[in-house]
Amino acid sequence: MNKVILMGRLTRDPEVRYSQGGENPLAIARFSLAVDRRFKRDGEPTADFINCVAFGRQAEHAERFYRQGLKIVITGRIQTGSYTNRDGVKVYTTDVVVEESEFAESKTVSDANARNYGSAASASSSASSVDVGAGFMNMPEGSDRDFASSSSRSSVMADKGEDFVEIEAGIDEELPFN
Repeated sequence: MNKVILMGRLTRDPEVRYSQGGENPLAIARFSLAVDRRFKRDGEPTADFINCVAFGRQAEHAERFYRQGLKIVITGRIQTGSYTNRDGVKVYTTDVVVEESEFAESKTVSDANARNYGSAASASSSASSVDVGAGFMNMPEGSDRDFASSSSRSSVMADKGEDFVEIEAGIDEELPFN
């Protein structure tokens, strides 16, 4: 099985090109993600810079919405390849082919981080950023992870700096979901 899941910040705006053949040209987007390493060396945050490529609708989505500094989550597969460069040297490549992607933080937090995102290295040191869009995986340890309890969810999210409205008791019958 070849399955990759990554969460990181774009190190630059996606580079999008379109294929030459056929009636409908295919969009191809290339970008790289700065993905924080779980363990730090000598207390310094480190990141891996992973090349990604998206095709078709995923590439068009990247072209339209993705910008340097934006935190996203992607799923895909690793693909290796090789080519001979102009000097006659064989170059080996490893890319993640994007199958699905989504935003990993709110627009407000993303805009604030984009303004403060000076270089790819600063992405790995942004430990103070808020991971709102990633869901309950980022809730503080020991917090109530039961989403049926809207009060615990909204109180946890309020701690993360987001403006959530608590749902009133007894309104359950009016909601379109249970």
